[in-house]
Amino acid sequence: MPQPVLPRRRYRSLGVWAVSTLMLAAGLQGCSDDPLPGDLGERPSATAELPTPRAGAANVVLITADDMDVDDVAHMPHLQRLVADQGVTLSDGLAPTPICVPARASLLSGQYAHNHGALTIEGRNGGFKSFRDDETLPVWLQSAGYDTLFVGKYLNGYGVKRKTYVPPGWSDFRASIDFTTYSFTDTEFNANGRVVKPEGYSSDLIGEMTGEMLAERPDKERPFYLWANYVAPHTGGPDESDDPKVVFGDDPDAQLSTTYPAERHRNSFSDEELPDVPEMWQGPDDSRWSSEPHSENYHAAMREVNQQRIESLQAVDEAIRDTVRSLREEGELDDTYIIVTSDNGFMTGHNNKMGKLLPFDNSLRIPIFMRGPGLPKGVTTDLAVTNPDLAVTIAAIAGAKPARAVDGVDVLPWLEKGETGRRVIPIEGWPVGGARAKARMYSGIRYGDLTYVKPRGGDAELYDRRVDPGELHNVAGDPAYAEILDRLAQWDKRYRDCAGDSCPRELEPAE
Repeated sequence: MPQPVLPRRRYRSLGVWAVSTLMLAAGLQGCSDDPLPGDLGERPSATAELPTPRAGAANVVLITADDMDVDDVAHMPHLQRLVADQGVTLSDGLAPTPICVPARASLLSGQYAHNHGALTIEGRNGGFKSFRDDETLPVWLQSAGYDTLFVGKYLNGYGVKRKTYVPPGWSDFRASIDFTTYSFTDTEFNANGRVVKPEGYSSDLIGEMTGEMLAERPDKERPFYLWANYVAPHTGGPDESDDPKVVFGDDPDAQLSTTYPAERHRNSFSDEELPDVPEMWQGPDDSRWSSEPHSENYHAAMREVNQQRIESLQAVDEAIRDTVRSLREEGELDDTYIIVTSDNGFMTGHNNKMGKLLPFDNSLRIPIFMRGPGLPKGVTTDLAVTNPDLAVTIAAIAGAKPARAVDGVDVLPWLEKGETGRRVIPIEGWPVGGARAKARMYSGIRYGDLTYVKPRGGDAELYDRRVDPGELHNVAGDPAYAEILDRLAQWDKRYRDCAGDSCPRELEPAE
């Protein structure tokens, strides 16, 4: 049976730091040796040429961390104090296709992966080359008169062939260039068509450039959209002496993939244990994704992986603090929506796995925090919100008209009114190495506390998280769930190829 490809081991001798493919470091030809993020070239478009925005249009700042899990945010005090406490925490944020490129392409398009076409991270229909970027959120926002700013990691594979390519719609574009994206201390950026390699730690550089971009906007009266996409806690290098080693087969030098914290945060969470949850090291029964138990050596190695992930997020947390400070200093904070989220979740021993892409809660679920004009403060909601929804919501805030048939929903009215309830959310995944659109690894439905999954060529799986939060017991064969199983199966058939208005959009009122 086909299995999902999860993050591969990292080989010290190769210096490989990407999560799901062995990536050799690219050459640095044509690279500026500027020591600072400044002097980053001309902006590709002048804001004077943009249409007049609607009166009172709010700014939007989207901050994403790569592979940040719902458990990680408890260790980010600035995020909690400055965003969560000042806005809404969405406890059921979801990535319908929980892996890097499909998730971020949904943030650019407002579409599910089967519609935007970037199905995975490499190979056929995978990576940067698979995504049509001519009609995306920044293009819509520029048409609505917005200044549009991007900094950080773009889509996997960006810059491999064309280092200075600037996607349409960005007024100020400063993207890391693969494969240097995954070197936290040696990152190249395409800064508006000029390749630079500033000195410093990746998250610090992205945070510094965020502040510069906000301060250097040529028209301070114009609303703006800024997307800062951090690489942490994604795996990356360089290697550290305490990176965990686990024997895989006959290779004694193989390791579990780890990230790279800033030096000032290294070992600051050395006492941190793995989450105490039912699914830790427990695979689901009667599931095609069950696997053999791991050794205690592997468990200890995973604890180190988790520790470094949390440590790497401390610099992101500090950057969030600094971004809020910059907005306040620019006099923009009260007129700005701030959204903090992740592209997908991540499993560190959950369901006996490491990685993402699988249709389990810690893979599908993403943290989402929102603060801004009209939103309540210090509120938590279990309203299901997806990354396609975020793109559509941002467009609605700006009064921008999407130039695609979007699948997501503007959730801002629900959040402002405190409405909640169940939504039908299609989920889907493709093999990492590439696949045709119809060759899904699985499709399914997430509906309230229920997760229905139909693996390709396999039997359906159903998990009731209300009584089984760890998703350890597949109840698809339980007669008590027969009616529910049939309803979810019908929804899966109906929505697995949905597009635009044919996708589920209703909110079922809470009972």
